[in-house]
Amino acid sequence: MIEAQRRASLLTRIGWRVEAAAWDAYAAWYKIKGIDRASDAAGDLLRRIGPLTPTQRIARINMQRCFPEAAEPEIDRLLGGMWENFGRLAGEMPHLGVFAGPEFEERVEFIGRERLEAARDAGQPLVLIGMHNANWEIAAAAISQTGLPCHITYRPANNVLIDKRISNMRVDYGVKTLTAKGGEGAKQIMQALKAGESVALMNDQKMNDGVAAPFFGHPAMTAPGPTRLAMRHNCPLVPMSVRRTEGARFRVEVLDPIEISQNPDRNAAIVETVTRINQWVESEIRKAPEQWFWVHRRWAKDVYRA
Repeated sequence: MIEAQRRASLLTRIGWRVEAAAWDAYAAWYKIKGIDRASDAAGDLLRRIGPLTPTQRIARINMQRCFPEAAEPEIDRLLGGMWENFGRLAGEMPHLGVFAGPEFEERVEFIGRERLEAARDAGQPLVLIGMHNANWEIAAAAISQTGLPCHITYRPANNVLIDKRISNMRVDYGVKTLTAKGGEGAKQIMQALKAGESVALMNDQKMNDGVAAPFFGHPAMTAPGPTRLAMRHNCPLVPMSVRRTEGARFRVEVLDPIEISQNPDRNAAIVETVTRINQWVESEIRKAPEQWFWVHRRWAKDVYRA
């Protein structure tokens, strides 16, 4: 972060400070409300203003592409629920520290915890995969609860000051090792798996130089990294789901490992395994469509042109 600040222009640094001040004001405002009121208030706010933003169009295109049989009123209902969920996540961010203590047990139903604890005790590294669903930060909090040595990967914010604040929030709820995506982060992940430590990665968004695998019946460029890591280090590829049950309460589930293709053609095996990951992501979305992050451009640019 220090190096990034050193390279940035004066105008960029001023912009960072203005944005960071706005972030601090937002965090302070929702912090004083308590997690339940903050979740409700932010959810209600974004349900009202989210549909007025340009990203509403992206989300609508995505939903129509995935649910072509859905009538417009149903799409509108799901869009409203999506904005409410994302607003709730924003309201809950300043309160993530509560998930490091006894309140975790009160707010999170943790199914399959014993799977992670068994891996911890056996020194078995896992490649854990998740998706941008409900409040996805709760998955990392759940992993931290088990004491499983795990490198949580993340995409750094463009503003290095805000990135530091978000990283501190994650430390507050128990994350011990954060690994930024990128070349250096990839090296750290490889070293972690060699040392018998687990890694956790998101695997539900577009990666331009990924592999094409079906997603809701359409080819979608998908990151093969988790699959390659699991193959290379002979690790179980374990999906984790997060579902919002009510307000700021959740259910986290550690699921059966995804079967890694044994196709002797390595490239074909990667595509087959990535396809299975997409099938899992798709099945999770279908269970609660309004809880997924629909504003991401999951397909090629042509899909989103007029």
